[in-house]
Amino acid sequence: MTPAGYMAKRVEKPKGFNVTQVTDVYSVSSHVNDNFADYVNFWKHNGYWLFDSAEIIRSVADDNSISLDGTSLFYYEVHEQEFDGEQWLAFDPEVSFTTNVIEPNVKVLGGFDVVTFSAGTSPECSPLSCNYMANELRTNTHCLFDSFEETLTSVSNKLFNNSEPGPYRIFAVYSTPWPSS
Repeated sequence: MTPAGYMAKRVEKPKGFNVTQVTDVYSVSSHVNDNFADYVNFWKHNGYWLFDSAEIIRSVADDNSISLDGTSLFYYEVHEQEFDGEQWLAFDPEVSFTTNVIEPNVKVLGGFDVVTFSAGTSPECSPLSCNYMANELRTNTHCLFDSFEETLTSVSNKLFNNSEPGPYRIFAVYSTPWPSS
């Protein structure tokens, strides 16, 4: 797994999200759980369309009067290959953005997410939450798979092929505390 970056998210389970075992949603995409802001137009993200550090998120929020109240901080690592629906292929972060992720001192694994990248740039859908596939596949309380092996097998067996257009990338999702300011 390769360090991919950070995101601040609001993870409360939305009303009407009827997946019994899920208590909060840690998905990488922002369709079910919101990112702290519509951050792309600030152009501070890295080649994975995440942030290299929590401090950059805090700076973007401060510079643009965006509240981080109620957000949780996540750190992500990404599998080095993506699945195009038939085979696993190598991919790289977007080269026009500098990617220099600073790994956190403390991280707690929440699980593994499958994320679509049909445009090849930013995270799009997390079918476990966006398409309610967590009702069909076993997930944990965060709407994630518990193990990399289970995630890899599910993607390799084409269980996501009819959910959203791929390719599909696997992310390890870690919660991490906000650094002291």
